[in-house]
Amino acid sequence: MTESGPEDSSEAQPELCDLCGDVTRDSARWSAVVPDSSSITVDPEFDGTRLIVGCSRQHLAELAEQYKHRPFVDAELWQGKIARAMQQHPDGVSPEDLAEETGLSLQQIEVGVTWRTIDFPHRRQQFRKKDAPEAYSRRFSARRS
Repeated sequence: MTESGPEDSSEAQPELCDLCGDVTRDSARWSAVVPDSSSITVDPEFDGTRLIVGCSRQHLAELAEQYKHRPFVDAELWQGKIARAMQQHPDGVSPEDLAEETGLSLQQIEVGVTWRTIDFPHRRQQFRKKDAPEAYSRRFSARRS
């Protein structure tokens, strides 16, 4: 984790604390970069990392602790890289070209695709829980028909 203290820039945009949702003040904003295999960014150099923001050092520490216990799953990261590349090729792309664009090996691509296939039903099931909003339930019901 890379941490920085209160922001000094007078031009900094207001942000929300990722823990409590309070608006952070420029003079009291704490941030850190943590590993997160679900984080795919515009710049592939930063894939697998997430910027977290806290309104205090204590909130930042709590957030960092949560991420410390979240497993980093390589296949999840690879799947995200594949999905980003596939958005640029709606008509498809060869495995070799996909490997070149993502920087992944063919074996990593296979693992990433398999991870999505295994994980997707699990995530869909989470939305079907009784406490899920009715709109989500209707959306998934319509897709199954």
